[in-house]
Amino acid sequence: MSVPPELAGATLTIDLAALVENWRTISRQVSPAECGATIKADGYGCGACEVARALWEAGCRTFFVALPMEGKQVRDALPQAIIYVLDGLLAGQADFYIAHDLRPSLVSPEDLGEWADAADGNHKAAVHVDTGINRLGFDRAQAETLAGDKELMRRAGLCLLMSHLASGDDETNPSNADQRDRFNALRNLFPGLPASLANAPGTFLGPAFAHDLARPGVALYGGNPLTGKPNPMQPVVSLTAPILQVRDVAAGDGVGYGATWRAERPSRIAIVGVGYADGLLRAMSWPALQDGPAKVSIAGQPAPIVGRVSMDMITIDVTGTDRDHACRGTSVELLGPTISVDDWARWSGTLSYEILTSLGRRYAKVYSS
Repeated sequence: MSVPPELAGATLTIDLAALVENWRTISRQVSPAECGATIKADGYGCGACEVARALWEAGCRTFFVALPMEGKQVRDALPQAIIYVLDGLLAGQADFYIAHDLRPSLVSPEDLGEWADAADGNHKAAVHVDTGINRLGFDRAQAETLAGDKELMRRAGLCLLMSHLASGDDETNPSNADQRDRFNALRNLFPGLPASLANAPGTFLGPAFAHDLARPGVALYGGNPLTGKPNPMQPVVSLTAPILQVRDVAAGDGVGYGATWRAERPSRIAIVGVGYADGLLRAMSWPALQDGPAKVSIAGQPAPIVGRVSMDMITIDVTGTDRDHACRGTSVELLGPTISVDDWARWSGTLSYEILTSLGRRYAKVYSS
């Protein structure tokens, strides 16, 4: 349901031009490999169909989702796109994949057998091999068995070999080279089959990780793909909300549930109608889990979140903020040019992935290009 901005607690703006520029940046980086796009979890909270259309116009042709229903939504928006389903073939659902021209990333011999019987060489799929993350995928022995059965490979319509990095965001981690080498060894079992290893962090590990097809995710949406380094991507999401009320609080008075923050001086507190139901995680409550306190920005001036984040509200100390700016109806920047998704992640002790995919459904969602 579309929410009018004037009736919403906050407005989430998605900058599609920035998203496209992030995709182009990674495309140049992995060239001559193809650059696809991972748009699972509703395009990391940004709207899968809107994201897919923008990237399609920019030249992206291959998309990755987690689940078949996500794939159907993208298929309805982009009839000609190539769409892979990363969670494999859900048992008994091959007809659904075929009906919507979805390519499962087959993760087990059981997946493979069921798909081969249904597809019979007329529909395509990827095969996912595990190289060290120990989640989904064929192990070495299973991959060797598959490579020796050319007829089964033909019936399954295999067109891509995939694996997934466990520590791509840490370029110093030796497991990256180990996984790359294991993947290359498995690739030798399937000569001529295009290969894909690099997720968003993997695209920054150098050309040896690019192979034939990259599948960036979080970096497209402005999240930092590199741990401990400056973010090379443009911000994509911004979140603003109006102040509902400003109240005076006496020295010693508590604010919010449990009075976990008490004013050390006469203070002015602004209340904003956004809370953990909207993706502003409770871990951002005063003093925040890491590098706190969490902050918002009012007319370019930082102001700390004090007290607990509740379901629908946060409270902000605006004692040091210009009164002309900190008043009822004033727009507060929660995310944007001053406050990044990586700031939220740091304050919450989590990842930008979780922040983006947790952004609430009550926002008015606006797209700019």
